[in-house]
Amino acid sequence: MAKRKSTGIPLGDALQEFIKVNKLEKGIDKVNVRDAWANLMGNGVNNYTTTVELRGETLFVSLSSSVLREELSHGKTKIINMLNEELGKELVKKLVLR
Repeated sequence: MAKRKSTGIPLGDALQEFIKVNKLEKGIDKVNVRDAWANLMGNGVNNYTTTVELRGETLFVSLSSSVLREELSHGKTKIINMLNEELGKELVKKLVLR
């Protein structure tokens, strides 16, 4: 049997190319933002979080506790910075807590 020549590219690069060609970045960003919110906020906040949705550059977060909503509204810029740092790029420019 003949040996195969190794002219392939790494799997990570192939996946990135596939995502770019098929314009899937926005969908993947939406999923990544939800995961980043869950990781950064922890169980205390996640228990009161009903939805996390990224529309454009605005992150909409629905909370079932008005007290928690008020508390988090005082640190919006810090939350935005932490989310963008976790994601590795400037995705979130505005945070709306509902």
